Amino acid sequence: MTGPTPARRSRARRASLALAALLLATSGLSACSAAAAKAGPAPATAPRTTAVAAPGVASPTLHMVTNQGHKLAFYVTPGRLPAIVLDAGGGLDASYWNKIVPVLAEDTGSEIITYDRSGEGRSSDVPGPWQAQNAASDLAAGLSQLGVTHDVVLISHSLAGEVATYFVNEHPHWIAGAVLVDASLPEFYTPAETARIVAQNQQQIAALKQQPQTRATRQLLAEADNYGPVHLAYHATVWPRSVPAIAIVSSQTPFPTALDAGLWRAAQQEFVDAAPNRRLITAEHSSHDIPIDRPDVVIGAVQQMVDEVR
Repeated sequence: MTGPTPARRSRARRASLALAALLLATSGLSACSAAAAKAGPAPATAPRTTAVAAPGVASPTLHMVTNQGHKLAFYVTPGRLPAIVLDAGGGLDASYWNKIVPVLAEDTGSEIITYDRSGEGRSSDVPGPWQAQNAASDLAAGLSQLGVTHDVVLISHSLAGEVATYFVNEHPHWIAGAVLVDASLPEFYTPAETARIVAQNQQQIAALKQQPQTRATRQLLAEADNYGPVHLAYHATVWPRSVPAIAIVSSQTPFPTALDAGLWRAAQQEFVDAAPNRRLITAEHSSHDIPIDRPDVVIGAVQQMVDEVR
C-alpha cells in the first residue's frame, strides 16, 4: 500500500486544521484560512476518488439520504455486523478513509460505512452555525435509512468526536463500541481553555470574514460561530459509561504550543480514566492526521474493538 504524496498529506493536514472548529488556535487558523479561501467552491457532485476494493471485497456504493430537507451522501461496503462507521474530521469528507476502508473490509468482513457531513463532499450545504447536535442527527438519519441501528462500531476523527459524543448520548444502544482518533473530547474545553482559544482568534476570524467567501471559508466560519458557548456546553457533556471506547492520541497533537498540547493529552487521559471499559493508545511519530500518518494504528484499534464486541 502506497501512502499519499507529501503535497497531498500537507493539503489534508491544512484542511483538517482549517475547518475543525476545535483547532482555532492562532497558528492553525492564520496558516490555513488563506489556503481555504483560495480553494474555491467544491461542487457537491464533483468527481472524487473512492476507496479501491481489495480482491474479494465489493466496492462501496453511494446512497443519498435526506434529513430535515437536505441531502447526505453515504458510502456502503457490504459485510456482516458489527458495522464499522467512519466519520472524518473538520473540512474532510468520506474520501479521507479511502486507504483504510478496503483493509478493514477485508480483515474484519464487516459492513463499512463512510459519509460526507453537511457542507462536505456530495452532501448539501446547510446555512447557519454548524452544530454537532445537528451533525449527530444527520448521522442518525443516514444510519436509520440504511437500516443500521445496532451493533455499530463508530470511528471518529478530530471534530467528529463532538458528533460522536452527542450521537452516543442520543443512541447508546446503537453503538457497540467506539474508536476516537485524536478526537475533540468534552474534557478539553474547560472555561479557561475555551476563553483562551476564543480570545486568541478574534482577529483571525475577523480577517477571514473579509476574504472571498467560498464553500470552505463559509464552513470554517459556521464552525467558529458561537464557539465559546457551544464548547462550554459541550464540556458538560459526558460519554455514556456503557459504551466502550478506545482513544488514540497523536504524538504531536493538533496544537503547536506546549500548553495546548499538554491540555489535549490530559483531556484524552481524563476521558479514559473515567470508565474501566476505555483505554488509551498513543500513535507515535504521527501528526493529528493519524489515519494518514499511522493507518496501522487506527486499523489495529478498530480490529480490537470489532473482535471484542463480536
